[in-house]
Amino acid sequence: MNGNLSRRNLIGAAGATVVAPALLSAAPAARWPVVEGPNTPKLCLGGGGDEAGMRRVKQLGVDYIVGGSVGAIPWKEADLRARIERTKAAGLTHYNIMISGFTNAIYGRAGRDEDIDKVLQSIRAAGKAGLPVIEYNWYAHRAMEGYFEETGRAGSGHTGFDYEKMRGLPPLPEEGAHTAEEMWKNITYFLKAVIPVCREAGVRMALHPNDPPAPISRGSEQIMGTVAGWRKLISIVDDPANGITFDPGVTREMGEDPVEVCRYFSSRDRMNHMHYRNVRVMKPYERYTEVAVDEGQVDMFGVMKEVVRNKYTRTIYPEHPRALDYDREYAKLADRPIGGYPGGGGYAGTAFAVAYTRAMLQAAMESA
Repeated sequence: MNGNLSRRNLIGAAGATVVAPALLSAAPAARWPVVEGPNTPKLCLGGGGDEAGMRRVKQLGVDYIVGGSVGAIPWKEADLRARIERTKAAGLTHYNIMISGFTNAIYGRAGRDEDIDKVLQSIRAAGKAGLPVIEYNWYAHRAMEGYFEETGRAGSGHTGFDYEKMRGLPPLPEEGAHTAEEMWKNITYFLKAVIPVCREAGVRMALHPNDPPAPISRGSEQIMGTVAGWRKLISIVDDPANGITFDPGVTREMGEDPVEVCRYFSSRDRMNHMHYRNVRVMKPYERYTEVAVDEGQVDMFGVMKEVVRNKYTRTIYPEHPRALDYDREYAKLADRPIGGYPGGGGYAGTAFAVAYTRAMLQAAMESA
């Protein structure tokens, strides 16, 4: 017999053929693909619009929609339900709609109680229709005069902000100038009326931070332009329905650590919606550039790991896509603009942002 094929070697080889399949069958089931579910964060995109728009959202593997309009407040249950059902028919879930039209409440003017009553009616309608989250703003003035377009990698579009472009601009007549003390007084009055109704309706509020977080915006101080302000907000009425839209990009614009801030709000169940974008900051509050989601100063994976670790289960919006040539060329052919901001992009930029965000989410879920 060949020395290499001794009786002992033959028995070992035969045993291996028996053991190997057994070992394979005992191996744990593969975790891939790691998918979103009821107990995980959920990627979302804005609007969706018509059937074709919702189809484009679905083609990116996104199952949730935020935003869109259901008319002036007070919202009607029938209108909300119709919108939700139309979205559902396209295989999507409508999760969050921005509410507006209550400026008397924001500025503390005559008629604020009537404005707040319209908001309360809208919250009750949302609860009955099955809309989980309502997003809102509380700007004395939004500092958009400081935006401008910058050129990114290979000519892509970036959105710059420079406070010097708007420093010293006078208040607008319809807005006036407001102190932080006034704005805190007004939002406290609002929240004490609104949050108890949210609790009854099963609806959460998500206040978007001041973005840009300019120190003074046309003569007005901005109460949601600091992390200290975000923390103060959730303390006014101590309830999960009183939460924020967390944005790591805005957090970095203020010179704060997005991972740490994400941990603070997610561990307290006060993140009721989330945006996911990146920036480069030259001077906190005053000079920064919105860049592609993969190339800024924010530890995007660190943020996503914090989200998963703290069992956040609501929506993540990879917003503010960058302008790519493909979108520019399509926009030219279609004779319509792209992006809502200077240097903002369209569907191709959105596809890139969604792919990156899902990769971060899958990696965070796998490593949890």
